Amino acid sequence: MSYVFLVLAIVTEVTATLLLKASNGWEKWWFGMGSIFFYSLAGIFLGIVLKHMSVGLTYTIWSGVGISMVCVASVLLWQQKFDVYAIAGIALIAIGTVLITAKSSVVLQ
Repeated sequence: MSYVFLVLAIVTEVTATLLLKASNGWEKWWFGMGSIFFYSLAGIFLGIVLKHMSVGLTYTIWSGVGISMVCVASVLLWQQKFDVYAIAGIALIAIGTVLITAKSSVVLQ
């Protein structure tokens, strides 16, 4: 069940970040308010996850997957272009997430 709440935390955090971008520096304040709402939900879900999972594992998955999702969404929504360095960076984030999750003792609670 912890992983379900972790997925919810990731999705709400990514949604909040995208809404913050859409607010255009708070010129469109309603997107900014939506961002605050979704960041709040992400914090609640993350708090639930941390009752049952180690901080190291939780944060590794949350941040790694979240960064990757925001990058992909920015390509789809705002036509951001990736160069070889951006792709390599995302790949390294994915590799690091897998390494910490699969092999590191940081995942122990």
